[in-house]
Amino acid sequence: MNRKIIHSCLITLIVLFLLLGCSKKTDSVFKGSADKTEESVTVFAVSTTVAVKGEIKNYLQLNGDIAARTTVDTFADTAGKLKTLYVKVGDTVRKDQIIAEIDPSRPGMTFAASPVKASISGTVTQVPVQIGANVAPNLPIVKISKMDELEVILYVAEKFISRMRVGLPAVIKTEAFPGKLFTGSIRELSPIVDQSSRTMEIKLHLDDKTSGLKAGMFAEVKIVTEEKKGIIKIPAEAMINRFGEYYVFIIREDPESAERNIAEKRQVVPGLKIDNQQEIISGLKDGDVIVARGQTLLEDGLFVKVVSTIEALKITDEVQ
Repeated sequence: MNRKIIHSCLITLIVLFLLLGCSKKTDSVFKGSADKTEESVTVFAVSTTVAVKGEIKNYLQLNGDIAARTTVDTFADTAGKLKTLYVKVGDTVRKDQIIAEIDPSRPGMTFAASPVKASISGTVTQVPVQIGANVAPNLPIVKISKMDELEVILYVAEKFISRMRVGLPAVIKTEAFPGKLFTGSIRELSPIVDQSSRTMEIKLHLDDKTSGLKAGMFAEVKIVTEEKKGIIKIPAEAMINRFGEYYVFIIREDPESAERNIAEKRQVVPGLKIDNQQEIISGLKDGDVIVARGQTLLEDGLFVKVVSTIEALKITDEVQ
């Protein structure tokens, strides 16, 4: 009787163990399925823009001075003392107008006053002598400039001389007129290079003669040395350079979800980089949607979500 009871208990225990084993196996299967379903996917937030077909301009930035294109010194015909001065700085004179008188008298000898006439019509910009001073035919009495014909005088370093030529357009800015741009072009190139400074003098013609600019002003100048049209360009910050490889990320639709996209790595060949404009020689076409911000951590094939769109570059390139 005891043996039957013991046998029955053993069978009961074996059945219980089997049931527990099956239960655990079943739980583990369901648990694995739940983990697979709830597995999270990393999606990177990015900002995009569009590659555009347009133009890009290369320029050289220089500093210079605004000066009168024509400036002439006026001299006396005889030596003596400056008896009378009829003009002052800023006065407008006409050619052959009497602007001063020289007394050529000497001790024991009295002579009639000798007039000094303006050599050109223009504005008196300098009077280096005072009444009563002794003057001679080689000393200027006044300096007269034609203020309606201004130019900008610049000096370009020797290494940039090959990029200079007459007629190149330029954009001029001054502190006197903040935010205002003036235009001009190269009018004259010096035939020599200064040996001490290794620079060459350049003179710019100003297009607007009624601009309000004055001789003596400091000018910031950008000379456009190269212009390319019909090129693909993107914001410079959108391109990545790693270990000599240049690439961008373009946006593709995710066929499995409308709420996210796929980043595709695209190798490109860069060209000119001017300010924030990057020329792309090959690898992109007009209208390609690219990642402009948030691309530093991306890899090919990762999921992205576009959170903002950055305005595309202008087709025309206005040097400012």
